[in-house]
Amino acid sequence: MTTRNIVLAFSGGLDTSFCIPWLKERGWAVHTVFADTGGVDAEERAYIEARAAELGAASHVTVDGGPAIWDGFVKPFVMAGEGYQGQYPLLVSDRYLIVDAALTRAGEIGTRAIAHGCTGMGNDQVRFDLAVKAAGDYEIVAPIREIQKEHTQTRAYEQAYLEERGFEVRAKQKSYTINENLLGLTMSGGEIDRWEAPGEGARGWCAPRAEWPAQPLRVTLTFRQGEAVALDGQPMPGAALLARLNALFAKYGVGRGLYTGDTTIGLKGRIIFEAPGLAALLAGHRALEEAVLTKHQNRFKPTVARQWVELVYEGFYNDPLKTDLEAFLASSQACVNGEVVLETQGGRVDAVAVRSPHLLHAKGATYAQSADWGVAEAEGFIRLYGMSSTLWAEVNRR
Repeated sequence: MTTRNIVLAFSGGLDTSFCIPWLKERGWAVHTVFADTGGVDAEERAYIEARAAELGAASHVTVDGGPAIWDGFVKPFVMAGEGYQGQYPLLVSDRYLIVDAALTRAGEIGTRAIAHGCTGMGNDQVRFDLAVKAAGDYEIVAPIREIQKEHTQTRAYEQAYLEERGFEVRAKQKSYTINENLLGLTMSGGEIDRWEAPGEGARGWCAPRAEWPAQPLRVTLTFRQGEAVALDGQPMPGAALLARLNALFAKYGVGRGLYTGDTTIGLKGRIIFEAPGLAALLAGHRALEEAVLTKHQNRFKPTVARQWVELVYEGFYNDPLKTDLEAFLASSQACVNGEVVLETQGGRVDAVAVRSPHLLHAKGATYAQSADWGVAEAEGFIRLYGMSSTLWAEVNRR
């Protein structure tokens, strides 16, 4: 059997662990790439590297994906300000940066073969495959999709396959599919897939209510042209800032949700997600943006945001329309400069103060308090503004 080189996007989880021996038994020399997009500590990172070696990887590299995920996803996502279907903050969008890392490694070892551990039922396979196809003519191998042609209970099959070959499977991996990165954490499988209440084990970063601190948390975010650049007055690189927000707000249970959405291929997907840092960024950005954009900008921008979110969710990260939409988003952020004070007492985060040189505050008028126009002007405006509806009522109530 001729051995060929293939690059596998590797996370150390059940699916990608299964892929290594499965590919090796079919004649591939498997070169694993772990794109560290911020969801693991040093101990877990070492485990992933050791796991790749244990399973027989020909080589393994770990890539720092934090800066790329901030610039490539977090900045435009926060500027857009919308979750998928109004809820889900696209926490697996690191997939596109993982593909970039795998393609770079493929170039280094001189192969045009890429493998991933996505199933044939989910969205990630679409994201991986379309991102690879956008980069050129590559051979894509998806072992989990292949075994689904013969096995319906794939996770049980993967577990048995590994254990038969002497490889242990972590207990948590037997129950749930868990994804962690700088953006947050998602969890599916088990009772979550059965539309039942999540069990005690279905919890990641966010502390349960009984463990929330007694004292409220207050932080100040500084934004420059729509991008968060400082926390409590301290300038920080974006990836470090988001990691710090994750740590602070997770203690208060902020950013946790149970979500059912329409997947790209038409199924219903049900997951738990936890995104404390993104929840804080979105709350701060929205409060500042609402205060400095015009009424027409605030009304129109969600239309662009929803289109951008749907493109990213469904795998079209490299579509030219996404680039076009990002040009509009960047333009809309020219005056989104200032500071926002965020507060949480647990479970939710609120923007309690906004400071900006661009606040659209009328000097001579305050809503529901005072005005620098007269009563006659107000009555005239109402009469003209509502003329069409008033005429309709007069004509049709006879």
